[in-house]
Amino acid sequence: MLETLIKGSYMMIPLMICSVLALAVLLDRAWAFYQYRKIDNRALRARVLELLSADKVDEAARLCANTPGPVSAVLLAGLQSLAKHRHLADSVQSLTAVMEKAMDDYSQHALSAVGKRLNVLSTVGSAAPLLGMTGTVTGMIRAFTKMVEAGVDAKAVAGGISEALITTAAGLIIALFAVIPFNIFTSISDRIELEIEEAGSELLDFVATRIGHDRPA
Repeated sequence: MLETLIKGSYMMIPLMICSVLALAVLLDRAWAFYQYRKIDNRALRARVLELLSADKVDEAARLCANTPGPVSAVLLAGLQSLAKHRHLADSVQSLTAVMEKAMDDYSQHALSAVGKRLNVLSTVGSAAPLLGMTGTVTGMIRAFTKMVEAGVDAKAVAGGISEALITTAAGLIIALFAVIPFNIFTSISDRIELEIEEAGSELLDFVATRIGHDRPA
């Protein structure tokens, strides 16, 4: 295996760097999403609404602050805005508008954290095949140059071509190990984004319908 990689010429160096980067990001994101799956956001959302029904806004905010994950963080931003503006806003509409802005602003930060480093996988998936083909082309050039210099030797040329193709094979394999996790992680990120939107809408609807009854619109 090592001998095969060495035969792949100097273009194997950037390819190996790409493979290390892809593996590092894969492990980092896999661990992060595994931790996220352990969070019961459905139970969190139900408990938050239960506390709000009892007018315990601060306790609901503390619950979100003590719960990891982007959903709880965005809900916390909304609850903090609620606690700050509920007695200052002149209408329920203005209160929910302020809360919505606070959650929207923070959701951008939360989603950025969820999808961080995924661009590395995307870049590796695109660059690795190109690097591999570049190595193959340069290897073919060297093989045919040797053929011209030493005369026709089919065995030598075949050996040179086989070595040149190693980089293409390596590039394609590395790309697969980057693109497949990228697509999986992107799908998970999209689901998290949807869950954040649902949690935020649920909180705003609750404030508009329940807390809104306690004051004139």
